[in-house]
Amino acid sequence: MDILAIDKLALFIVFVIPGFLMLKVWGLLSAAGHRDSSQQLIDAVAYSCINYAVLAFPVLSLESSNWRTTSPNWYFGIWAVFVLLVPITLTFCLWKLRSTDRFQRVLPHPVGKAWDFFFAQRKPLWSVVTLKDGRKVGGLFSTKSFASSHPYPQEIYIQDAWVVNADGGLERERESTAGIFVAGSEISTIEFFKPDWSDADERSSRARQGEQEPIGAKGISTVDADESPQS
Repeated sequence: MDILAIDKLALFIVFVIPGFLMLKVWGLLSAAGHRDSSQQLIDAVAYSCINYAVLAFPVLSLESSNWRTTSPNWYFGIWAVFVLLVPITLTFCLWKLRSTDRFQRVLPHPVGKAWDFFFAQRKPLWSVVTLKDGRKVGGLFSTKSFASSHPYPQEIYIQDAWVVNADGGLERERESTAGIFVAGSEISTIEFFKPDWSDADERSSRARQGEQEPIGAKGISTVDADESPQS
C-alpha cells in the first residue's frame, strides 16, 4: 500500500473518528435530529480538535516517548483509547453536566423537546390523554408502555387502558385490555397522575380484583405534544 494512502487513513482516523463518535453519542443521548453529511464532517473535525485539546499533555507525552518502537502494542493501544474511549466518555460527561440545574442557568437542556425529556424518565404514572376532538382516553403508563422519541413522529402506547369518567378521572380498567395506542397528531394534552402505590403495576393488579377506587386529579403534571422544555 502506498505510504501516502496509509498517512491519509491515519489522519482520517485521528482527526475524524473521535469527533464522529462524539456527534453520534450526543445524538443518541439527546435524541438529536439528522444533520447534513457535509456539516457533520466539519463538526467531526472540530470536535476531534476539542478531544485533543483535552488530551494535549497525554498525547505529547506519548509522542515524545519511544514507545512506538519499544512497546508498539502499548503505543497503539493508548492511541485507541484516545481515539475511541475518551471521546465517548467526554461526551457523556458533558451531557450529564448540561443536564444539571446549574448548567441550565447558562446553557439550554441538551434534550430539545419536553416530550423526549419527560418520557426518558420512565416513571410509572397514570395518564389521561385529551384528544383534539375533546374525547379522553387513559390508563397506566409503566414499564411495558412506550413513547416515541425525536426525530420520529410522536406516538404513545399505554399498556393498560382504563375507563375515563365524567370528571376526567380513571374509574376502572377496561375488560381484557391490551393497552391503547395514540398518535401524537391527535393529542391536545396529556395529564399524568402520581400513583398511590410505589409500584403502579401493583395498583393495576389490585384494580382487577375490585380493590381500586377511582383515581382523582391529585398530583397532575401536563405535557403538551408540541411543547419544549423550559431552560
